[in-house]
Amino acid sequence: MTPPVFVDTNVFLYADQIDESMKRPLAQQWLQRLWDEQSGRTSIQVLNEYYWNATHKLNPVLSPDEAWARVQRLFSWNPQAIDMETIRRAHEIERRYRLSWWDSLIVGAAQAQCCTLLLTEDMQDRAVYGGVTVRNPFTLGVSEAAVEYAAPSTARPYRPRGRPKRLKPIAAA
Repeated sequence: MTPPVFVDTNVFLYADQIDESMKRPLAQQWLQRLWDEQSGRTSIQVLNEYYWNATHKLNPVLSPDEAWARVQRLFSWNPQAIDMETIRRAHEIERRYRLSWWDSLIVGAAQAQCCTLLLTEDMQDRAVYGGVTVRNPFTLGVSEAAVEYAAPSTARPYRPRGRPKRLKPIAAA
């Protein structure tokens, strides 16, 4: 079984890109496997990016109604909202790893959903950000065992700022 896997915009787009003979089948295989295993995760940000790119950059572009229908189907993935906690987490990621703001939001949403694997071709392959490993879905085979990504870390993805709290002395009995 695959652990929770965060899927970035480009995987969804390649699955719909009719003229992409190499990446389309791989993207479709990834999405099918993650759907079958109920291990796929994404975020509202990804759905926003998908809609815009599908109606402006996909070849051929989708009509707004068709793109919206696909976004609505992706609601069944229960996408991570971009809330205050996700934004705070993204800010820490941006500062710590020097990622772009948008990539920091993606990594933050993946962390919030306990994902150990992030499928994207937009970040450095095999980079690790607070327990989330980035992999290019077009170089990581769908049938490859994801054993090395299986156990989400129970540790915090980053050390809290400030001084450590002092322990209270144990009272003598």
